[in-house]
Formats: sequence, C-alpha cells, structure tokens
Amino acid sequence: MPSPLERVFVALGSNIGPRRLALDFALDRLSGSPGLTLVAVSTVHDTAPVGPVAQPRYLNAVAELTSALDPSDLLALLLSIERLQGRDREHSPRWGPRTLDLDLILFGRRIINLPDLVIPHPRFAERLFVLEPLAELAPDLIPPGFSDSVATLRDRLLAASGAGNP
Repeated sequence: MPSPLERVFVALGSNIGPRRLALDFALDRLSGSPGLTLVAVSTVHDTAPVGPVAQPRYLNAVAELTSALDPSDLLALLLSIERLQGRDREHSPRWGPRTLDLDLILFGRRIINLPDLVIPHPRFAERLFVLEPLAELAPDLIPPGFSDSVATLRDRLLAASGAGNP
C-alpha cells in the first residue's frame, strides 16, 4: 500500500559560489525525485549570516512539497543533493559558509525526535530567514508542538529583533 502524501517544507540556503544556481539545482533535483511533488517555492531572500563565523550573505527560500517518502528517506535525499553541490558536513564548521544547505523544517503534523532528525526543525522558529519565506507559503499553518501560526511566529520575531519597526 502506498504511503499517504505528507505536506512538507524544506528550507534552502546558499552563500558560496553561484548561490542562485545552487538553489535552482536543489529545486530541480527535488521536483524530479520519485515520491516528491514540488507544490510552491517562496521568493528568494538575501539574508545576513547567523553564527560566529564571518562569511558572505545567504540566499534563502522555502519549498513546499508533497511527499510519499519516509522522513528519514527524505533527509537522506536532501543530504545527497547537498553533497552533489560540494557540501561536506563532516569537515565544515557549524554555522559556517556552505554551497547548499537543505533543512527539513516540517513534515506534515509529525513530531520526530531521532538522533539524526528532529521535526519540527529545532531552531526554525528563531530564524527569520526561515520564517519569512515559510510565511509566504503557509502563513496560517500552526506547526506541530506550537500554538501560534507561522505568520504570528514571524511577526513576534520581527518585533523582538526591531526589524519590524520603521
């Protein structure tokens, strides 16, 4: 019996090399993968890096897909796409520059807590570079484990950062 389709959201980021081409490559790979259907893609946001390592600015976006894949299989696919773009997670500094970063943010209504996979992504609600594009696609979505919508989470973070003030 086929797996039921799940609504999933993947965050995309790149700040090394041809950033836009890296995002387009990832979207092409995702849309051409069996068991996945690309539903929508946010606009691309040019964002400042987060973390202690000095590095160039990022291009970030979020893709909405439907998936018949198991969450671990989808994660494996995301990691393989990163590797095809030259990403080496084992030898790269945490929060360092990257050719391509693909994070599984939400997988349907599931809450998953495995050693190599936590869903919802543990820091997505603290990151405007995820919340802003995610809110374009699903502003009214209330992520599992949360009581507020994506738009409310974004607005709260904007207010706290002062970015939402004139």
